[in-house]
Amino acid sequence: MSKKLNIAVIGAGYLGNFHSEKYSQHPSAQLVSVVDIQEERAKEIAAKYNTSYTTDYRTLLESKKVDAVSIVTPTDTHYEIARAFLAAGIDVLIEKPITHKIWQAEELVRLAQARGRILQVGHLERFNSAIQKLSTILTKPLFIECHRLHSFVQRGTEVDVILDLMIHDLDIILSMVRSDLSKINAVGVAVLSSLIDIANVRLEFQSGCVANITASRVSLKSMRKIRLFQPDCYVSVDFQKATIEIYKKTFQEGDSVPELSAETLSLERKDALREEINAFIDSVQSRTKPLVSGLEALDALKLAHQIVEHIQQKTPKSTSHSSVGVVGSPAVFHG
Repeated sequence: MSKKLNIAVIGAGYLGNFHSEKYSQHPSAQLVSVVDIQEERAKEIAAKYNTSYTTDYRTLLESKKVDAVSIVTPTDTHYEIARAFLAAGIDVLIEKPITHKIWQAEELVRLAQARGRILQVGHLERFNSAIQKLSTILTKPLFIECHRLHSFVQRGTEVDVILDLMIHDLDIILSMVRSDLSKINAVGVAVLSSLIDIANVRLEFQSGCVANITASRVSLKSMRKIRLFQPDCYVSVDFQKATIEIYKKTFQEGDSVPELSAETLSLERKDALREEINAFIDSVQSRTKPLVSGLEALDALKLAHQIVEHIQQKTPKSTSHSSVGVVGSPAVFHG
């Protein structure tokens, strides 16, 4: 049996707490430290999982006592922290989005490759049991429709809804379609924050596939669904319920028009974060490419930035929050 990996969690906020929990329970990991600039919070989470704490991640670099880290801090801090650990030869799991700016992500990818380090990015939905099952069904998606609606929370509002929520679906779509983009059309507005809180995007790919994506963090109801159409079937996935509905064409004897046969798959509800962290530890130990590498996260980030730029180019300089009634339809706003 290989020795346990010494792992630290940088960021002891809402999600950092769960990262710490998963590592503390993993048989191949030793949670050696929790880091947070708020000392009381770092101390609280460290005590909860019987480990040490510090308020400065650089002390871990000086001590040289970690093999890998989870970076669970605000997006605008990802680059600086991840660069320091990768440069020191330490493997990194970084929460999505990989960074705020494209050049930062590009540098992290180059650095990880140059140092032979694992760089995994926390696009959590890839570890959802429904998405993993969906990958065995899809052949050639032609139309994709995504709805990711959530109520407003202060956490994550340092970035717009495209980088906060929609990027999950952008990553999923890019992993399934695997075709160059030919056209983008998008609209979005700020509602409760100073950044875009609700957006709708239409993507057209050179393969012929079209994706229509809606993301909102000002909805009264939550929804995480994706629907996919391909020549032989229509598939509807509900992430929250962990169910897949499959509709296939069937022909009865003598019929010239096909009917639809329906099948509903109820999947095992797995802890996606646990699966993500298990995969990271496996990649670190086996030195194999992670399911969501820095390069794939970079592709999703580039597309997210293209969408934001498209919205900004279409939005009049005088647009204010009062324009919500025009762009935010009831179906989008209320979920």
